Amino acid sequence: MESYKHILLAVDFFEQDVVVAERAKDLADKCQARLSIVHVVDSLPIVDAGYGMDIPYNLDLTAELMASAKNRLAVLADRFDVNEDSRWLEIGSPKIEIIKVARQNQVDLIVIGSHGRHGLALLLGSTANAVLHHAPCDILAVRLPN
Repeated sequence: MESYKHILLAVDFFEQDVVVAERAKDLADKCQARLSIVHVVDSLPIVDAGYGMDIPYNLDLTAELMASAKNRLAVLADRFDVNEDSRWLEIGSPKIEIIKVARQNQVDLIVIGSHGRHGLALLLGSTANAVLHHAPCDILAVRLPN
């Protein structure tokens, strides 16, 4: 079996991202692989004021979310020595964008956290589950404590 050459760490900025990042960094070091990192800002649905939620039209939530995510991504990437050209900040559906980044960059392993949800959340699916079933490469789902 060949060793991994390009590992993609997918992060969602929950508390346990460091646990997942440490696993990805350890694997990258052991395999002498390139480590990349991706975060996807989930698309926000447009809310109709008729539902009782008024959002000022001059408030650009997407720009705010992207700026915050860019800062958090830089901090995490710097901590784990991920070069700037190996960092991706995308907007859209996390499961679609993670797979797209993996395909476009010849990733051979995606490392992602799995919260191990049950019940309704399991029926609705999760990002880790969607990536597992549609990724073009191996997946390491790191079990996170609840």
